[in-house]
Amino acid sequence: MLHRMALRVIPSLSLAVTEDAVRRTKRIVMFVPGLIAFGVYRLAKHLVPITEPLVLLAVSSLVAMVTALLCYRVGRAASWSTIVRQDGLKLLSWLGGWIGAVYGVQLSLLVLTLLWIMHYSYLQHPDGPAMMAIIISCTSVARDAFEIGHVRKLSVLGRPFLTFPDGVELRALVQSRGWQLGPWVLAGLGLGALASLSGAAITDTQGSALAQLLSVTVLGGGLALCAYFGGLYPAVSWAQTLRQTAPGELLKYWWWPGMAFASTYYLVTMGFLLFVARQPTVTLGSAAVMGALVTAMMALYGYYLGDRRHAEDEQAPQLSSGMLRCPFVMGILGKTVGTDSAAGELALGKTGTKG
Repeated sequence: MLHRMALRVIPSLSLAVTEDAVRRTKRIVMFVPGLIAFGVYRLAKHLVPITEPLVLLAVSSLVAMVTALLCYRVGRAASWSTIVRQDGLKLLSWLGGWIGAVYGVQLSLLVLTLLWIMHYSYLQHPDGPAMMAIIISCTSVARDAFEIGHVRKLSVLGRPFLTFPDGVELRALVQSRGWQLGPWVLAGLGLGALASLSGAAITDTQGSALAQLLSVTVLGGGLALCAYFGGLYPAVSWAQTLRQTAPGELLKYWWWPGMAFASTYYLVTMGFLLFVARQPTVTLGSAAVMGALVTAMMALYGYYLGDRRHAEDEQAPQLSSGMLRCPFVMGILGKTVGTDSAAGELALGKTGTKG
């Protein structure tokens, strides 16, 4: 789900996909596949054993793959021949495989696990959870594929984007500066494993899982925030930047994408354990492994997002001031004092526009 964070945290990407005209089209793009997904669910009930988790996930994955490709084409606003020629099969394979199939399965597991925690288990009441898993994953994939297609269209038309949400820059960052990422990842592994202890004293299965989820959410989101500052200002202590930023702005980023995606990833890994591995409950050891992996991943992603934001701030003279606005995290830098005044002014948006 790194692409989702990048589309909202990286200023140039966020501005491109949140323009009013894009939002209006996106609502239709999400609504139509949702209706079709409902029809697919109704048909699948009579053709395949939808009560089996792997079958459900396979159906959801297939629907999401087709949705991703079709909605990408809508956002791309070009014929298939043009798309294949200009974008290449590698990009389309990533889109259909990762944004479609894999992302669709992740979202379906997210839905099933949320319902399980609320004592509405898919294994006991398959119809409702199965329908929601297919429809919600389909509409989310439609939204993101459309936005990626729109970004690609603007890129082909000549609009500069230093970051494309396909993870290429993340792999380059790990290869070139792994020594800087190491401490953050190790901290995530340790904190995430400790977070699992929060459910040790709770005997109720769902209650224990909820306590572990809340702990990983808080710690994972907080570490992602700290790592974000580490990547954003590599020459300045992240702790100093943290102290000099207004609490309200810290809370915004801590909540989204920090806590929001820490909880999302933990729910997905829990869903894999419950519905794919078919484990009857979440043991303390399993929770420790899941918490460690999720928190370490959030630390890595937080640093990466800060690094990409830093790259955009470095290129600020070559980009328009409007492209440096970010409706989600713009203010977090604007109220930072004494770290990097130039970057702070750009993050605040000297044009006077709202975030």
